[in-house]
Amino acid sequence: MQDNILLAIFALLAASAALVPLAKAAGLGTVLGYLAAGILIGPYGLKLLTDSETIRHTSEFGIVLMLFLIGLDLQPREVWRMRHKVLGLGLPQMLLTTAAVALILQAFGYSLNTAIIVGMAFAMSSTAIAMQTAEQRDITRTDAGRASLAVLLVQDVAVIPILAIVPILAFATPGPGLGAEITEAVSDVENPVFWRTSLLLLATFGAAIVGGRFVVRPLLSFVARTAVREAFTALALALVIGAALATQALGLSPALGAFIGGVLLADSEYRHELESNLQPFKGLLLGLFFVSVGMSIAFAEFVKTPWLTVALVLAVIAVKFAILLGLCTLFRMNRADRLLVAVLLSQAGEFAFVVLQFASNNNALAEDAYALFTVVVALSMATTPLLLLAFDKLIAPRLDARGNKQQRDADTIDQHRRIVVLGYGRFGQIITRMLRSYGYDMTLIDDDAAQIELVRRFGIKVYYGDASRTDLLHAAGVGHAELVIIAVGGADRILQIARNVRRHFPHVAIAARAVDREHAHALMDLGVTLFERETFHSALHLGKRVLTHLGHDEAEAEQLARDFHARDQELLQRAFDLRDDREAYWGMVRQSMTLLDEAMQADAPDTPETAKKDKGPGKLDKSRLPRSG
Repeated sequence: MQDNILLAIFALLAASAALVPLAKAAGLGTVLGYLAAGILIGPYGLKLLTDSETIRHTSEFGIVLMLFLIGLDLQPREVWRMRHKVLGLGLPQMLLTTAAVALILQAFGYSLNTAIIVGMAFAMSSTAIAMQTAEQRDITRTDAGRASLAVLLVQDVAVIPILAIVPILAFATPGPGLGAEITEAVSDVENPVFWRTSLLLLATFGAAIVGGRFVVRPLLSFVARTAVREAFTALALALVIGAALATQALGLSPALGAFIGGVLLADSEYRHELESNLQPFKGLLLGLFFVSVGMSIAFAEFVKTPWLTVALVLAVIAVKFAILLGLCTLFRMNRADRLLVAVLLSQAGEFAFVVLQFASNNNALAEDAYALFTVVVALSMATTPLLLLAFDKLIAPRLDARGNKQQRDADTIDQHRRIVVLGYGRFGQIITRMLRSYGYDMTLIDDDAAQIELVRRFGIKVYYGDASRTDLLHAAGVGHAELVIIAVGGADRILQIARNVRRHFPHVAIAARAVDREHAHALMDLGVTLFERETFHSALHLGKRVLTHLGHDEAEAEQLARDFHARDQELLQRAFDLRDDREAYWGMVRQSMTLLDEAMQADAPDTPETAKKDKGPGKLDKSRLPRSG
């Protein structure tokens, strides 16, 4: 099959199309599906493809594309704000992991130099797995996503000094031409060019800034004006490859160059067009990369030393997990974020293959050790989807439901007001502004420390605390208040707070935010009558504006909206009365929706066009409108 390129491509695509959706449906994630596809068609499966190295080298361009797209999402000032995480997380992680893995390998009987080389290789994590997972979970802009990116950027930069150190560490490994190797390694370090690399990098970065503003952006503008989409796609790919080649020429990671190129274009007006053109290539090539990793798992080596291989895999994951967890704790990241970062970066990465291959070529690593450690790298990468599944199913449900919020002790509340507002996000802010305009004072409580610090700059006093805690409600003076407004997000959390207030403060009125009709019924069951569904009025208002845009009189559209609101409220109450009889409930809902549509169409005022039997193109034909739920 290797000689038939079409058949090889078909095998890759067919295996991926068959296994990736199955893995996704089973909750295992797409990465594990691609790995399984690689195992299936690889040299230890059906043997449809055997050249995993060529496939991996080709598909690594997907990692380059991914870093470019990540850079597009980061403004330069955001990268500058990450400097503390780069120095405080990335650098210590590399040093501590290298030292810990080296000590473990010495305990397994490996020489110090070999242990250090492998420790440096294992200290690097998989950019492909970590950032692909972060994108799929939409956490690239969260603390966990930013911390992961900071660590990965340090690892990208560290590849070069690691490759420079490997020949020096090879001194302890006897072999032919040792004196020449020593002389060559020392001359590399003494060569002024070696020390000028950092200056060349700064010069390249400066040239990229100037070129990006005065060459690339006008070129993007010119190609965009031609409206030739394939030309814009070709230019986008050329920009990524050019940025990668620039840093590769300096001996640095091509992915790092792509990332810098993306950052420099992050504030470009063509950013979104570049993203849309490159995303399909990135997804396909990353999938191909994971397939190649699955193909490269040498099960023959695993069979030779299964217990040693498993022990090394578990040791690498445990060490990296513990070190990352400790460092994230020092940065005061919340429990969920630090656990997620530790899982995301717990594996060895794709650059470990590069370092191990380089060490083997320089006689710093024996052939059998090289084969063993490459299997360890591949298997460690395969464990990450399983660890993420365990995190989602076993750990995340036990964590604080507040998610990505900073944890600290609740503030001491030194004021009691007639009204207590729980939650000061967008929903709560609108309510409090209206009440404040009428002179009402309120006690404001929220559990987002960053939000509290932000609003304090505007002179707004918000107390930090978990609104679901009874002791905090007592401290806030809810027992002496007239009204509690629940403006937090999340249906379950709103109900939890409402039940707590109703149980301990039955005399206090509750106004709450409802997520949908079913949630509104749950609030009604608790005796809450002051509630509003959070999307209902915005949808109603937009519908009114759409009718006006379509040529209807504004007053008529306003009346129609009021009628719809009144009839929907009546339907909501009737549905609540039948909530315990599900069959009667759904029958009533279907009948009421039909009656509501008919009533609304009957009540809708006629425009001059509606009086005509022949409906013109400007007529809104209500009979063709879909029925609302």
